[in-house]
Amino acid sequence: MKVTVVGAGNVGATCADVLAYKEIANEIVLVDIKDGVAQGKALDIWQKAAIDLYDTRTVGSTSDYEKTANSDIVVITSGVPRKGDMTRDDLISINAGIVSDVTEKVIKHSPDAIIIVVSNPLDVMTYAAHLKSKLPRTRVMGMAGILDTARYRAFLAEELNVSPKDIQAMLLGGHGDTMVPLPRYTTVGGIPVTELIDKDKLDAIVNRTINGGGELVKLMGTSAWYAPGSAAAQMVEAIVRDQRRVFPVCIKLEGEYGINDCYLGVPVILGKNGVERIIELQLNDDEKALLKVSAERVSAVMAALDKINEAK
Repeated sequence: MKVTVVGAGNVGATCADVLAYKEIANEIVLVDIKDGVAQGKALDIWQKAAIDLYDTRTVGSTSDYEKTANSDIVVITSGVPRKGDMTRDDLISINAGIVSDVTEKVIKHSPDAIIIVVSNPLDVMTYAAHLKSKLPRTRVMGMAGILDTARYRAFLAEELNVSPKDIQAMLLGGHGDTMVPLPRYTTVGGIPVTELIDKDKLDAIVNRTINGGGELVKLMGTSAWYAPGSAAAQMVEAIVRDQRRVFPVCIKLEGEYGINDCYLGVPVILGKNGVERIIELQLNDDEKALLKVSAERVSAVMAALDKINEAK
């Protein structure tokens, strides 16, 4: 089993490290545009194999995609962060160009790979990768829901002073301020969370979850990497080991939830073929309204990318 991680920054390197430590694949290839960075981080991960007792071989490459040949799964973390003088369209244009170029190169050498996109803006970058790859929608997906639910569960565990292991949660929609956390589908040891916490506190936790990424940027001056990298690795593990885990992931909707041609986070069964099945929850009117707003926001960003592509 071979996994490629494109982008050897903090998120990509964390993902590769978790995959190696858990022996998810026989070989992990790290690729980066910066000379020596991928090779150095891959070597560092390999050198601790004797300490942490794993056999996974990690190798690095500077833009040499031949080394990625015959990868079963490709994780794309490449892209640039938004800077102060950058418009939304600037960020979309730059990162979509990067993601499209990377996708084209990896598909050339691994035409049967499953692609997991981590680059931001997440939903539209998944769209860009799907357009370029021309793969079935079940084989191109975005990682956001696992990260967002992990933050949600962590905040709930803090408030309730319980283990996050006992908390199960679900959310829908785009990655960002229009995500739709679902308290009705949140349980603690099988107990509905609404029976354990007041509505005001729960609403505050939901709001903190929605702004979870921004909170970390304010604290560190940069985006998070441990949780996003681990979340991407969890998706890889579910596919490689055919675990058929139920996770929220970003995928193109084709009528599910009454939404067409939009890339949104929804619960799916993740297994050896990628997305084995999309699960449609029975949403109430309020949840449907929130999901509609999220879909409209993502569709607007997709339209912006279409306009950029038409202008080229």
